[in-house]
Parts: sequence; structure tokens; C-alpha cells
Amino acid sequence: MTKLLRTTLATTLSVCLAAGLGACSMDDDPREGLAQHTPGAVGIVGGTPQRGGTLTVLADQDFPHLDPARNWVMPAMDFGIRLLYRTLVTFKAEPGRGGTELVPDLATDLGRPSQGGRVWTFTLKKGLKYEDGSPIRAQDVKYNVERSFAPQLSGGPDYARRYLAGTEGYEGPLDGEHLDSIETPDDRTIVFRLNRPVSEFSQTATLPTFSPVPPAQEKGTRYDLRPFSSGPYKIEKYSKRERMVLIRNPHWDPATDPVRKAYPDKIVVRMGRNGAHIDDRLIASEGEDASSVQWSDTQPDSMPELLADTSKSAPRKRLVAEITGCTDMLHLNTSKPPFDDSTVRKAVQYAINREDQVATRGGPALNEPATSYLPPTLTGGDRVNPLDLSPTGNPGRTRELLTEAGLKQRVTADFTVSREDTARAQAIQKDLSRIGINVRIQIVDPAVYFDTIGDARKAPDMSLSGWCPDYPSGATFLPFLFDGRTIKEKGNQGNYSQFRDGETMERIDEISVMADATQANQAWRELDRQIMRKSPAIPLLWERRPLLVGNNIAGAFGHSVWSGQLDYAVIGLKHPEKSSSDRGSNAS
Repeated sequence: MTKLLRTTLATTLSVCLAAGLGACSMDDDPREGLAQHTPGAVGIVGGTPQRGGTLTVLADQDFPHLDPARNWVMPAMDFGIRLLYRTLVTFKAEPGRGGTELVPDLATDLGRPSQGGRVWTFTLKKGLKYEDGSPIRAQDVKYNVERSFAPQLSGGPDYARRYLAGTEGYEGPLDGEHLDSIETPDDRTIVFRLNRPVSEFSQTATLPTFSPVPPAQEKGTRYDLRPFSSGPYKIEKYSKRERMVLIRNPHWDPATDPVRKAYPDKIVVRMGRNGAHIDDRLIASEGEDASSVQWSDTQPDSMPELLADTSKSAPRKRLVAEITGCTDMLHLNTSKPPFDDSTVRKAVQYAINREDQVATRGGPALNEPATSYLPPTLTGGDRVNPLDLSPTGNPGRTRELLTEAGLKQRVTADFTVSREDTARAQAIQKDLSRIGINVRIQIVDPAVYFDTIGDARKAPDMSLSGWCPDYPSGATFLPFLFDGRTIKEKGNQGNYSQFRDGETMERIDEISVMADATQANQAWRELDRQIMRKSPAIPLLWERRPLLVGNNIAGAFGHSVWSGQLDYAVIGLKHPEKSSSDRGSNAS
């Protein structure tokens, strides 16, 4: 991508994003909730942190993956990239539009394209080291990119598979095979040869796939439990579904890293906590909890209490609610009846009461009904509605479509959901029961949810997930949801609808090689409308991510790139001496 194109795209997207970014202002009428939020009115909650102390993260779940070849869930990507490993390029640690700006990380610049964007070259900074003091080499970045092809290390971003030349049949480096399309002429230079021009490859290099893993540290699937640190922290202890303790990496050099500030001495993640209990602890903000933040969203049932309190010390002043830039969807498995019929799928579009979905996720202060796949952040700020969907559903249109489809008797569909989405699933169950579809709900633990629905051969008829752009471009959205060539038997990601449509795939290929970013963005919007008419998935919500922090927390804001998750690069404590040291896995 030329500098002009890169700047134009970033400026356009920043303008689109600006209407909903920044930490939320809590000076508005509580009856309007967060809808009256003025970006930047508070900016960063708690001011500038001081160095030291223990930051506690209260979580209701474990990380799906932390292996950088497998890490492709937005909050976990934020955690891994900001704390444990560095990538060739990253995003600024700033709220709002500033967070969409690319900056070099391991590399000295944003990458140098040649041969019309088919070749990209990066040079590593001098003095980069791992947690044991050994040097970070370009060959280690190559190795981790190659690891992303290994079938046993499934679940991560597949941009390398899409973009690199000569990858057909390649299954990773674990058996000693390597890619010729990644060259490392010396320890500090890495060259990627692509199968087509990719103007946005600098953005692609922000993903955890493009972080280093030294071959000597390879542990296969067990690398998930102990990624070898190139970032400011390293893992001291990790008990799955219980606790993780991070301590400083003494060989991380802040002189090479202008993004990460690494304020706390220690970060403790306490897992398996009940979401409502976490809310109660952070609302009270006493003892250790004053130096704590929450991992998953504030519970919908807690929102009325939070928004109603207008006192000077109201907990809502500690609530961050960044727009996620994501679209929450109901995926319909198009590989088998009844959802192999596009007319039945479209009937579901009109059957869903999206206002009920809004209510189950905290109300209109934190959500709005979604009427297209691309979120407003990728459509110039417009709320696109190509099917003229009503927020409460359209029973008349639903009946017309079911008659057209010839669905004359009741059918049964299996619906797998994460435990935290039970209420939402029950609302959808009610909606579909009215149109002759009996829904059987299966509830699974959040930690295994994506692995469960990602088993293509055993996938349910319906599932819920959101999709967020890996960086602000339609190229990171529609192809991953609706290109049939991305479907995997194990570790399927994005295309949970198993949608294989020749016309859609042909158009994806045409848009992907467009050199003009403005033309490509417009083409993605039109493709969004076309796929909506085929309805492989049902857009439900455009959300904010509400996250409470304790009253001793400083530097807290939701990062717009990582779906509104707190930016762990710069978060810390107001008064480190008031934080508690880790007291073991039995601490409450």
C-alpha cells in the first residue's frame, strides 16, 4: 500500500469510528444511559498510573488460546499482544481514533512493499530479547507464521494461508518443513512473498501470527500453557480455569517499545468467577477489588443499578463502554436442513425480535439492533438495512416466506450457546417456535465454546458469535464469515454457517485485488447487501463492551481495535502500595 492509500483509508475509518469511541462520559442523564456519551469527555479513567503494585483481573472464564498461532478471539488477542508477545506492527495505545493508528513494534517501520504489493519486507529493531535474554530473530517470526498452518495448532488467524505464495498442501514446520515464500536473509530481515497484491499487509502484521516463537521452545499444543515471552511480562504460574500470574520480563527493553508501559509489577488473573459476583465486587471496590478490573462484560442485570446512581462516587464513573465495532450474529448451518434453504433462512431474519436481544444484553444504552453484517464502523457510519428489517420482527413477511419455502410441518433445530448467552438463546427459541421451528438448546462452558462450534462435522444447526474486524477494513470481515474456502473440519473460525456460495466467493476474489481502498470499501458494502439476501447468518446486535474497574485503577480505556477490551498496554494503579500481593488460588 502506498503512503497515500494507507493515510486515506485510516482517515476515512477514523472519521467513521469517531462517533462512538473513547471512554464513556458519566455526566449525562442516567435515563439516557450511555447513549449520550461524548467521546473523550473522560478519555482515560483514573488518570495516569504509577509504576508498581499488583493488578488483578477478575474473569468468569479461561483464555480460549494464548499460543500466538492460535489466538483469534479479540479480548485474548489484546491480552497476549500487549503483555506476552510483540508483533511486527501494532496499534497505538490510545482511546478513540488514536488507537486505530499503526506504529512499528518489533519492526523498524510499517513494512516496505515492492513488486506492486506482492512482496513485503520488514527489518527488526536492534536489541530485542526474549524472557531468557536470548535474541529475537527474524527466523522466529517466520517459524510462528509457519506454525499457523499446522493442523494440530488450529483456531488462529489464517491470513498467512490466504496471502502467502506456495502454501498449497503445507502443514506447518513441526516435521521440519518450511515455506520458501518467507525469506530471512539475516537475523533482522524477513521478506514475505504473496500470491497477490495486498495493500493492507501492514495491518495484517499486527496479528499474533506475526510474533516470534523460537523453535527450541516448541511444545505443540502445550505451548498454549506457556508462551515464551517477547513482551513486558512472562508467565510465572498458570492453572487452567483457576489462575494465571504474570511477572515482569527482565529482558524486555522499553527503549525498543514505545507502546507498552508495563506499569504493574505483577498481574494476577483469577478465573471461574461468577459474572454477577464480579460486578458486585467491583461496584463495592473494597480491598483487593479496588485494584481489580473485569475481563468479561458487566452483566445486564447490573446495569440499572449502575446507571441510576448519580452520586459523586458513583461506580458508573468507573465504567468504560467502548463501541466494539463488531456484529453479533445467529449462524444458521447451511450444510443441512432446514437451513440449506435460503428462503427458510430469510424467514428467520424476519422472525427474530431484535428488541428482545437488546434487552437481554443490557438494553438500548449498550446495544442497538443490527440490520446488516458490516457494522456502522465499516459502512461510513450508516445503519444499513437492505432487507427492511423491523426491530420487533415482521410476522407477515415471515409467513409469506415459509409458504414460499413449503415448510408445512414443524422441524427441530439444535442450538449450541455459551453459558453466558442462555437468556438470549431462550428469546430466539421463543421467536422460532412461533414459525414452526422447535429449538433444542445445548449450553457449554465459555472456555470450550468456540472449539465446540468449530468442529464442522459435528456443528449444531445454530450458534451465536460476534465477528470483529482484525483491523478496520471489510477485507477482515466478510471473507472470514462467508467464504466457503475458509471452512475447516476442526478449528473452523468465522464461517460457522458453513456457507459455500460460488457467486459470493467469486466477488470476494475480485474485491480482494482492488488496489484502490475507497473502491474496495464500497464493494464490500455492496457484497454485504447481496449476502444479506441469502441470509446464511442473522445479524442481531451492534454492541458496546461495558467493563467496570476498581477505584484504584488508572489508565483504563477500551481499545477500539480489540472490540472495546481494556488496553492492557497502559493500564495500572493510582496507588500501587494499596494493591494486594497474590495470595494464591484460593483467594476470593
